[in-house]
Amino acid sequence: MTDNLYGDDFAFTARILGMLFYSPPDSEPVKPIIGAFLNGDWQTQWPLPAQSLAPLAQGFTTVSEEPLDAAWQRLFIGPWALPAPPRGSVWLDKESVIFGDSTLALRQWMRENQIVWHAQENEPEDHFGTLLLLAAWLAENRQYAACDALLAWHLLPWSGRFLTVFCEQAGHPFWQALGMLAQRTLAHWQSQLLMPVADKPLWR
Repeated sequence: MTDNLYGDDFAFTARILGMLFYSPPDSEPVKPIIGAFLNGDWQTQWPLPAQSLAPLAQGFTTVSEEPLDAAWQRLFIGPWALPAPPRGSVWLDKESVIFGDSTLALRQWMRENQIVWHAQENEPEDHFGTLLLLAAWLAENRQYAACDALLAWHLLPWSGRFLTVFCEQAGHPFWQALGMLAQRTLAHWQSQLLMPVADKPLWR
């Protein structure tokens, strides 16, 4: 573990990104976050160099013909095939299925660490947004070793590929900018993480 990584900024950015990737933009907890990105307030609060954030500001404020909530539905729910599925097993398992071996390994790790996650409608635990929210919770509760393992074994091995495809396929300026912000933020985390990130084969 490293204090350089797990300061207040880590939990803040993990929670904000987790909520935006996991919850619909018209949900009550997310509405003010969306507003902060639309009016530019986020730039002064995000703990990355200003020069790396400036190119993203235009994306967050660019008007699109597709409503924000409709784009979120298309990217994360369907009904059509998702351009960049936000679940780890889709990238880590050879058959690209949900509830695959990587999901079961994550579930076992959570059980061993006495981490209880209340799924909605039998939802797998390896959603990108869920893992970010879990990382925020672990950091806030000073479970730094567990957060190291979560990042190094269950999130970072596949999140880079997911975010690359997400940015390429988002088709909406706000969500593309969010994907790029997540790329920069997670790369910063990885640069400070003392535990080596597991090298796992990706199948998409």
